[in-house]
Amino acid sequence: MNATSEVPPSESHHSILAGIAIRLGTLAIFLVLNGGILFLAAGRLRWIWPWVYLGICLVSVSINGAFLLRTSPETIAERGRGVGQIKGWDRIVSGLWGFALYLALPLVAGLDVRFGWSGPLGIAGHVAGAVLLALGLGLAGWAMIANAYFSTAVRIQSDRGQTVCRTGPYRFVRHPGYVGFMLQSLGTPLLLGSLWALIPGLAAVFLGVLRTSYEDRMLQAQLPAYMDFVREVRYRLVPGIW
Repeated sequence: MNATSEVPPSESHHSILAGIAIRLGTLAIFLVLNGGILFLAAGRLRWIWPWVYLGICLVSVSINGAFLLRTSPETIAERGRGVGQIKGWDRIVSGLWGFALYLALPLVAGLDVRFGWSGPLGIAGHVAGAVLLALGLGLAGWAMIANAYFSTAVRIQSDRGQTVCRTGPYRFVRHPGYVGFMLQSLGTPLLLGSLWALIPGLAAVFLGVLRTSYEDRMLQAQLPAYMDFVREVRYRLVPGIW
C-alpha cells in the first residue's frame, strides 16, 4: 500500500484486463469464504450480523470498484497481480495478517455465537462495530482512489513509474490504507457481537503496525523523493502519535 502519485504510465490493455479479472475473482472468493466460515462455525444461517457485515463489504467493494474502473483500472489490475509478487518478510507478515483477519476472526466469532462465550453485546455494540467497519473500508477505499499504486504487495513499482502521492488521505498520514484496515479489524468483531474475536482482530492490528514500519523503512531507502514526503507528513498512522 505504497504512498504514490495518481496517474501511472499506460499499461497494455490485455495485462490490465487480466489483473482486473484476478482481483475480482479474489474478492468473490474472499466474500464466499468469509461468509462460509461465519455461518458454518455458528451452525446456522439465521444470524443477521454476518449478513450486515457482508453487505457493508459488498457495498464498499462496489463503490470503490466503480470509481477505480472509471479513473484508474490499473490500480485494480496491480492489486490483482501484486499477490504473486510478495517476497521475503512481507510474505510472512501479510500471510499472518490475512489469516488473523479473514480466517481466525470469523471462525472465533462464529464459534462464540454458537457456544455463547461473550453473551449478548447489545445493539449499540453492533452498531458501533458497523460504523467502525464502514469508516475503515471507506478510508481504505479513499486511499486506493487517491493512490494509483496502492498494491497488495510491498514493492517499489519501478515498472509502473512509481512516485510519491501527496493527495487525498495521504495529506494527513503516510499510510492511510493501513489505518482503514485496522479500523476494520476492530469493528468487525463488535459488529458480529464477539468480544473473543477481538483477539485475532488485535493481532491483525499489531501485524498492520509491523508491516507499516517495515514498508515505510523500505520506501525511505528506495523510493525517490519519499524522504521529502516524510518531512511533509510526519506521522505514519496516527497524527500526533506515530
